[in-house]
Amino acid sequence: MPSIMSEVIHVAVAAIVNQNNEVLISRRAENSHQGGLWEFPGGKVEKNETVESALAREILEELGIQLVSFHPLIKITHQYTDKKVLLDVWRVDNFIGNPTGLEGQPVRWQAICELDELKFPEADIAIKRALNLPEHHLITGKFKTEQEFELRLSRAIGKGIKLVQLRLTDEWLRETGQSSAMRIVEAAVSLSGQSNLTLMLNLPDAIEDAAYKLLSELPGSSRWSYGIHLNSRKLGNISNRPEGFLLSASCHNCSELKKAQELNVDFVLLSPVKATASHPEALPLGWGGFSELVDQVNVPVYALGGMKKEDSNKARSAGGQGIAAIGNLWDPE
Repeated sequence: MPSIMSEVIHVAVAAIVNQNNEVLISRRAENSHQGGLWEFPGGKVEKNETVESALAREILEELGIQLVSFHPLIKITHQYTDKKVLLDVWRVDNFIGNPTGLEGQPVRWQAICELDELKFPEADIAIKRALNLPEHHLITGKFKTEQEFELRLSRAIGKGIKLVQLRLTDEWLRETGQSSAMRIVEAAVSLSGQSNLTLMLNLPDAIEDAAYKLLSELPGSSRWSYGIHLNSRKLGNISNRPEGFLLSASCHNCSELKKAQELNVDFVLLSPVKATASHPEALPLGWGGFSELVDQVNVPVYALGGMKKEDSNKARSAGGQGIAAIGNLWDPE
């Protein structure tokens, strides 16, 4: 017979977001587990109850509102000293009523970008990260000139892209030179600063130091403005997380995902979900394989490999944050 310590408490959690990009949070009673900390509302999933039903029931009981539209955000398994929990988190974008703490708990709307200013249970860290990330992640593709690069990136931003990985290869660097590469980095940084864009740098080793020095000298740069992306080679070689920036990583299997989680990355790209022309030798994970791997970590995960914008719902249903893509998001037309 399993011990109480080995049982997993399944909790349905709501990240309720309003039109001002604020999320509703409540504070736990001082005499409760993790007392005094802020949290996202929700409650235990009862036996023979679906997660969706539990979510709607708990939110109605706690806050007096009816949920209209919601979708999966992230699943988190966490072992506290006294219990193990599975947080089944759903993002709520539409509801009926005025949220009120019906159980005496203080509630408030908090700007998503300011969640780090308050204290939450350790298990909620990944929820905060997922809320700060969009569903579409652009990886820059080919371009012939600096002007074409700026045009393509500007058009992507105009279409609503909020998260970009600037990917420059060693081959491209050999053909164009370091001066041209740094001008591309400077152009990307400038555009991101003008448009509230989150920029991740995936660069050849030869220009990394100069690029990171550029970022570190930016006035008033915030945690959610710039970051470093690790390809699988760099992920395997690194032992400590770089401080001061966001951090993401490319993963292809469970061991790489676990390494990324140990480094406390902010999000990962998992590939290939579908077959791709660029890597025809790679066996695609499929949505089932993607979902199985995502369940192994408490990190927001983007699906990569043959992705299109319309695959975002499939990615979220499989436990992902959304989709990452080059061709489908980098097209200037």
